[in-house]
Amino acid sequence: MRVFVTGATGFVGTAIVQELISAGHKVLGLARSETSAEKLIAAGAEVHRGDLEDLESLRTGAAVSDGVIHAGFIHDFTRFAEVCKVDEIAIATIGEVLMGSNRPFIVTSGSALVSPGKLATEEINSPFNPAWPRASEQAADALVAMGVRAAVVRLSPSVHGSEDRHGFVPILVNVAQEKGLSAYIADGNNRWNAVHRLDAARLFRLALEHATPGARYHAAAEESITVKSIAEALGKALNLPVKSISPDAAAAHFGWFAQMAGIDCPTSSAWTQNNLKWQPTHDTLLEDIKGGVYTN
Repeated sequence: MRVFVTGATGFVGTAIVQELISAGHKVLGLARSETSAEKLIAAGAEVHRGDLEDLESLRTGAAVSDGVIHAGFIHDFTRFAEVCKVDEIAIATIGEVLMGSNRPFIVTSGSALVSPGKLATEEINSPFNPAWPRASEQAADALVAMGVRAAVVRLSPSVHGSEDRHGFVPILVNVAQEKGLSAYIADGNNRWNAVHRLDAARLFRLALEHATPGARYHAAAEESITVKSIAEALGKALNLPVKSISPDAAAAHFGWFAQMAGIDCPTSSAWTQNNLKWQPTHDTLLEDIKGGVYTN
């Protein structure tokens, strides 16, 4: 099928484009710059000019495609509420074009806030959090109610691998280098989940091909990794001391990232693996850290 991909030249999107083309699909990638367009052409994809705030470009891209993967997001945390609204409007705009066609629409979300403190599973609906106002899943659900074949892929807090420059682990690396130590909060036993970007890309492709309206698919190859173990691996890789800091000191140390550094979000992908026959095969997060992916 011909697949319209937003975020097609990003860290995850690039891998999705490669996965789709390798599986025999054609890709129409959204590009807002000449550099992005050249990257898509080199990958073997078609170029569609526009961006997430150019709603007409989203409409025309969706209209000429057999399915859509929305992997794009404006990663500007200085105006987070604003870019979350841009994301919500983009999803609604694409969905309106797909209405009544049975063409699949895969929307990207995250697993971190689905069920903090408890194992998140696919049947749990992610509550809207005003403090973290990304409404991707609610926008997808609204489309499903109108007959759109929309489903959600929830990405792990750490989608890792080579060329990761803006994810959660690079943030931890930057903080550690700035502060001169690799820190975790309290006992550090709060848990993240993780997935290699190539495993995540394969999941997006499978979700597109077998989308069940309203389904949540978990891109979680590892359901539970303590933040302490991540901090220890980074400390060793960066040759920095590793230290526990108190919850009261977390904001001063991590800044806006303190909430994510302290969140406990183990996540199961058992249902996803069973239903989509998805089997992660690439390196784990700690293997990537120990292998120098984030420090070389």
